[in-house]
Amino acid sequence: MIAPERLHAALHETPAVGPWLDEALSHPDTFTRSFAAAGRRAGRAPLPAAPGWTADEAARALLLAALPPDRVATEATDLYHHGDADEKRAVLKALPLLKVDDEAVPLLRDAIRTNDARLLAAALGPYATHLDQQAWRQAVLKCVFMGVPLAEVDRLEERADAELAAMLGAFAEERAAAGRPMPGDAAALLSRLTSRPPTEVISRPPAEEISRLTSRPPTVET
Repeated sequence: MIAPERLHAALHETPAVGPWLDEALSHPDTFTRSFAAAGRRAGRAPLPAAPGWTADEAARALLLAALPPDRVATEATDLYHHGDADEKRAVLKALPLLKVDDEAVPLLRDAIRTNDARLLAAALGPYATHLDQQAWRQAVLKCVFMGVPLAEVDRLEERADAELAAMLGAFAEERAAAGRPMPGDAAALLSRLTSRPPTEVISRPPAEEISRLTSRPPTVET
């Protein structure tokens, strides 16, 4: 998780953005206007000093983080529901920086239900630790289906489990039946979870190993 101080320093590397940001942060009464104007005032260029962040996302995250604790959850929810895709993504990426506990989990669930790959990726950042394991697994599987790189998923190696292996294995079987390969990162993850070579995972999913991992007895036909 990136620190607010790092985002602030990254924005100040752009001379035109730093003064505007400092002025906006010093006037919390104009917070809503500043949040909406961030795309125009800060621009949408990637920040070299904050990989994975654009200038408008960083500015919006800092504006949210500067709010009083008793306002931040409500403001984040309102901005997410009334914002455009860029504003929604900025809210989602800001959540790990905010003192909202699990109050913003409904925003993650909403983003995961969408077909916007950028929102899905943002929903699986560090704040996704508040998602229950079942919802998290479904979100990871949706990443595979939508082509979102699994590198976007925070704590993937730590949270991936046998149930996720079973879900990925079933998806791999569907892809194989349709003559389509698994994405390379998903095949590699399934390989790590089942101790099978990635090439074997892509060509023939390890059904027996998945059954063993999930402790589900094989079906016997009579």
